[in-house]
Amino acid sequence: MTTIALTGAAGRLGSYLREPLAKMSDRLVSTDIADEIGKLYEGEEYIQADLADKDAIMKVLEGVDMVVHFGAIVDEGPFEELLGPNFIGAYNIWEAAHQHGLKRVIYASSIHAVGMYQVNEFIGTDVPHRPDTFYGLAKCFAEDLGRMYWEKRQLESVHLRIFSCTQVNAARGLSAWLSYDDLVQLVVRSIEAPVTGFAICYGVSNNDRIGLDNSSASFLGYRPKDNAEVYAKEMLAKEPPMDPTNPKHMCFGGAFAETPLGVGVTSTMGITDDTKKT
Repeated sequence: MTTIALTGAAGRLGSYLREPLAKMSDRLVSTDIADEIGKLYEGEEYIQADLADKDAIMKVLEGVDMVVHFGAIVDEGPFEELLGPNFIGAYNIWEAAHQHGLKRVIYASSIHAVGMYQVNEFIGTDVPHRPDTFYGLAKCFAEDLGRMYWEKRQLESVHLRIFSCTQVNAARGLSAWLSYDDLVQLVVRSIEAPVTGFAICYGVSNNDRIGLDNSSASFLGYRPKDNAEVYAKEMLAKEPPMDPTNPKHMCFGGAFAETPLGVGVTSTMGITDDTKKT
């Protein structure tokens, strides 16, 4: 691997990917809409770009071998606000990747593509989409886009349905947690896999209470190490019993399954901003 591009480099998850991606490539092209992302790692360069600007994305992916696409609005919102970065931005990434002859797109999909399934259903990677929000719908669009570009244009893609990659602060995290170390492993395995075609993998750690079947993605070599059960006593003691009639408690999408369409929800979830600083 010589050159990797990373979108969403200024975001919280992107901040944890920059260093390992810089170490495994000769050149890392990081991009976001932010003015800057702090001190660059050895071999890393930064290009400010809007995902909705196709010409800018064409420039970012020129000379790139693979792209790790984590850029997006990471919350529910009005469809019109998500259209540019989350829908059109995904198309621009795949089309630029195709035109420049990239081997593979590694995409930050989300559990919210299937967020209306109930947690007791033990779903696999092949279940039909059931998005919980416009945000989840954008993930469905990009997954279908990736499948189409594989079947029509032989552009590989791995779609990482990330569950909850944040500090465990609620009982839901006992099944949903994806540690940062496991996130890095998942992305690295998706890059290093000799062939992938079109693939979906749930981005979740090795939690005892997991309700997802990742067996069809085992060929990637992803073997998560961390387990949220170490937080179980603390999390279960601080919360009242869950309500099985509330979609927030019963659906994989959690608070996203409960919120009205177009209404943001991440500000109510107590997510710690532990963005890695350089």
